[in-house]
Formats: sequence, structure tokens, C-alpha cells
Amino acid sequence: MKARFVRGSETRLRIIRTAADLFHKQGARATSPDDIIEASRTGKGQFYHYFKSKEGLVHEVLQTYLDEIKSGAAPVDYEISSWRDLGKWFRAHVELQKHYEMTRGCPFGTLGNEATVNDELIRQDVSLIFEVIKNKLAAFFVKKRPRESWPSRPTQSAWLTSASRRSKARCSWAK
Repeated sequence: MKARFVRGSETRLRIIRTAADLFHKQGARATSPDDIIEASRTGKGQFYHYFKSKEGLVHEVLQTYLDEIKSGAAPVDYEISSWRDLGKWFRAHVELQKHYEMTRGCPFGTLGNEATVNDELIRQDVSLIFEVIKNKLAAFFVKKRPRESWPSRPTQSAWLTSASRRSKARCSWAK
């Protein structure tokens, strides 16, 4: 019985991962349950045993993204504790885009863009994912702000000073 449970959870996870990839590649609207069933090498009965509807599967895909972000298992590390980590975070996003040959957007944003007013659960899922990411980034900046200044490079520092002066000059009329 235990082996059957393990196989079942592996099948469920395979369906979720396959759906996530197809949704990211072509969007949820353009992906049919039959596309997912074929790509995941599962049967229709297995698919509907685990997911009552495509919307339920979209919810599970988003919950999987959220769990991976929270647990540190996501392809991009959202635990940022240094400026170096922040740089790695940005580079990881660029590398993901390179991996997909710049043909895909944000995996959760893609699903969020397709959500309608009737997709309340999906909109809540996407909102929660972005809230968690925002909080992780904000925690880093709040922690670093009082103790550590922005890493300086001569050109970067000069550009920031120049930009600051230009900004103040443009806003002088508001004083």
C-alpha cells in the first residue's frame, strides 16, 4: 500500500510540474487538460483523480511555486542576506530567461495575467506569491539600510550623484 501511495504522489507531482511548464510556456488558457495528460504521460482518470478541474490544477501549480519559494527549493534563491546574494538573485533571473531563450515571462505573472474577476482563488494565489517575494526583498533592504551603504563603484557613485543633482534641479520649482 505504501508503494502505491508513493507512486500516486509522484504521479500527482509529475502532473503539477508538467502543467507548470506548459502554463509558463504557452499560458493556462492555451493549455488543455489533454495537453497536460499527454505531456505528463498519465491517464485521464489519473488527472481527474487528483484535480477536479483545470482551475484546481492552476491553484496547485501556484501553491507549489509558493511552497518552493518559502522553503528555498525554487530555481531562484529568494533568501537574500547580502549585496552579493542580491546580485546572484538578479543574475539567476537573467539566466532563467537565457535558458528559455527569452521566450517566457514570469511563471506566476503569466498565470496572473490570465486571471479574470471570476478567478478569485488564482488571483489570491498570485498576490500571495508576490507578497512573499516583496517581503523577502524588503526584509533585506530594511536590514541593510542602516548598517551598510550601497556598494560603491566610482562610476556608479558618480552616476548616482549626478542623477540626484538632476532630480533636485528638476524638482526645484516645487519648493
